[in-house]
Amino acid sequence: MSRPTGVEWTDEVSAERYRPMMRLLDTEDFEFLRSQPGITRRQIAKIRTHRCRIFRGYLRSLNADFGRVCMALKRLIAESGEDRPDLASLLLRHQAQFARTMIRVQFRLLLYTWGLGRVDVSGLVKLFDGMRQELMTIAPAAV
Repeated sequence: MSRPTGVEWTDEVSAERYRPMMRLLDTEDFEFLRSQPGITRRQIAKIRTHRCRIFRGYLRSLNADFGRVCMALKRLIAESGEDRPDLASLLLRHQAQFARTMIRVQFRLLLYTWGLGRVDVSGLVKLFDGMRQELMTIAPAAV
């Protein structure tokens, strides 16, 4: 289904939607679980696996939402009566940065599933929100 290029749908893709993912893999939760009597390493591993699966779902949604915002910006650039090389350059830089950061997050998530390290998704959410804000700034002027 095609989405409008205006800002009316951007509220449904706000960065707030991804706030739960910031805590989903929090190591404090697992430290707490380890301190509980009767919980086994296998149970903790199962919980970790389940949370990683949920986190991957959030990553897919974040990637799709970022793509929607970028597509709307591309449409605005294409339909604009004026040349906007600054916006086109910003869009390309942020898409490349988002792709690099997504690869890093997925690699860290792989390590995390094995119990190694942490996963920080704040950079991805910040990039997404920055592009969304850019869209919300530009779209009303384009209408």
